Amino acid sequence: MRAFGIFLTFVFAFAGCTSQDNGVKTLKQASLSSKLQEENVVLIDVRTTAEVASGYIPETRFFLDVNHAEFDQQISELDTSKIYIMYCRSGARSSRAANQLMTKGVKNVYNLDGGILSYRGKLRQ
Repeated sequence: MRAFGIFLTFVFAFAGCTSQDNGVKTLKQASLSSKLQEENVVLIDVRTTAEVASGYIPETRFFLDVNHAEFDQQISELDTSKIYIMYCRSGARSSRAANQLMTKGVKNVYNLDGGILSYRGKLRQ
């Protein structure tokens, strides 16, 4: 029983470290449509070119592969006064991309919860 208690303590401590408030907000899928209606909101797909070819959210304005060598330079050129919503396949890469965008001085960055896998709208090809 003691070992289980130590295990739980470790798990909660680790979870607390990985979920620090870095300024990136999570956007629920149900809120995406209304958020996109707001002024100065930009939707960015950070998946690979091959993934984008299989379909993307129609309102996407930029396609910036987070794993591409020029990604850091590309996000440096974005307008820091805009509101950005990042998405990928499941939300992991877009979370990383959103954190990188925050380091460039952007104050309003969202990560789309569940990525395109959780998107229920019609995709554009």
